[in-house]
Amino acid sequence: MRFTRRINIVVLTLTFVLSGVLSADVQMPSVIGDNMVLQQGIATPIWGKADPCEQIVVKFGPGGEKWSATADANGKWEVKIGPFNAQKDGQDLTVEGKNTVVLKNVLVGEVWVCSGQSNMEFPLSWSANSQQEINEANFPQIRLFTVGKKVSYTPMGNCQGRWQECSPATAKNFSAVGYFFGREIYKRLDVPVGLINASWGGTPAESWISKEYLENDPNLQSILKRFDETVANYPALKQKYNEKKTQYDTMAAKMRAEHKTPPPKPEEPVGLNSPYSPTGLFNGMIRPIMPYGIRGAIWYQGESNTGRAEQYRTLFGAMIKCWREAWNEGDFPFLYVQLVNFMAVRPEPGPSEWAELREAQLMTLSTPNTGMAVGIDIGEANNIHPKNKQDVGMRLALWALAKTYKKDLEYSGPLYKYMVVEGDKAILHFDNVGGGLISKGGELKGFAIAGADKKFLWADAKIEGDTVVVHCDKAAEPVAVRYGWADNPVCNLYNKAGLPASPFRTDAWAGLTDTKR
Repeated sequence: MRFTRRINIVVLTLTFVLSGVLSADVQMPSVIGDNMVLQQGIATPIWGKADPCEQIVVKFGPGGEKWSATADANGKWEVKIGPFNAQKDGQDLTVEGKNTVVLKNVLVGEVWVCSGQSNMEFPLSWSANSQQEINEANFPQIRLFTVGKKVSYTPMGNCQGRWQECSPATAKNFSAVGYFFGREIYKRLDVPVGLINASWGGTPAESWISKEYLENDPNLQSILKRFDETVANYPALKQKYNEKKTQYDTMAAKMRAEHKTPPPKPEEPVGLNSPYSPTGLFNGMIRPIMPYGIRGAIWYQGESNTGRAEQYRTLFGAMIKCWREAWNEGDFPFLYVQLVNFMAVRPEPGPSEWAELREAQLMTLSTPNTGMAVGIDIGEANNIHPKNKQDVGMRLALWALAKTYKKDLEYSGPLYKYMVVEGDKAILHFDNVGGGLISKGGELKGFAIAGADKKFLWADAKIEGDTVVVHCDKAAEPVAVRYGWADNPVCNLYNKAGLPASPFRTDAWAGLTDTKR
């Protein structure tokens, strides 16, 4: 009898356990939540999990409109609702299945993803004039979502994070570039704005792209090969690191006891959980927010790829294509920041990995529906994280306002178009002259010229109409011109709209990074 009773208890327990597995509540990922902003003007996806074959009904809108879906055999469901016009008053969005979920304070407006490495992650509290900016960051119709940091080698379906109204308390730790960009969009369009920040300092572009795109491009396969070798060598490197770390800790403790400053810690080797490894952040931080309805993306990254700038020409464009294909929203706007000036000023013209990376970014403008904010004038020589994020956000917003929202305004500084050589002079033509070219702060600087010997010399330059005429007495037969071609160039060509010209070169001679993969 005791045995029979024990069996009944086991059966009852299993019944409760299995019912919990087989009868799951309707769930949505964290990006579908209270305070979110839905993208206006498109059929926007709402998705989640439920029981297999469960009927799901989504309700939203002033008329109580309904949309329905049926969960598949794995319990996954998705329904596209709308499209809606912008809505400034928060409303409920209801998802009904076997249970009911009510999401509060939902708006409709413009949604942008903000991604990249540390200069995108850089919080408002670190920016120039930070305290005043924080105090004034009271915009309830701007909503902020920060994706929790996660490395994964398989696509993740969810992430940590929640939508919050923009306030001094929530904005201070949000991306400064994202905030300044979103604030300008909000002020110019007068519609709610949603910003999704998915960024991680120090990460290379290959961390943010799918494995398939790296595997299928011969120019990018070396990235995966190098990582495979790194993983294979990790156990031995980790053991050596542990030994060095033990020795370091002993030495550091002794030095601190003697009131001395210990040297930097040993650097831990890269392993499978490293954010610097390929594909890990695409799977862990971008996939979980797909296919949330967005208008576009802004991107600030490149510092970690300067040593492989020539490869970045392929990698960056592939990453944009990867995102667009995976999001399945077509060629949505992808706006990015060209690397700002950094490090020491060189007295003579010469090669530069940073200049080559800027060139790769400039070349990416050939990808449809992209835009580039030039920052060659707002960096800091001794700080890879310059505090002036206001101008960065503003310049990104100008591209969005002009190209995406069709506002009549200047959105770009001068971009090199072509060169004509007349005798000992090189005449440079530009797009985006913005009412005319100007030299900001004195005589025109930053131009170097070379003949067939490929030796660059500083040159005199002057503005003539919408062209720049470059000349050097020591280069009687000019072949090539470079502008702003250095890590931290001294250059001052602008248009009358106050936007700086992008660095460029007219030649295609071999660079420092051409063979680096």
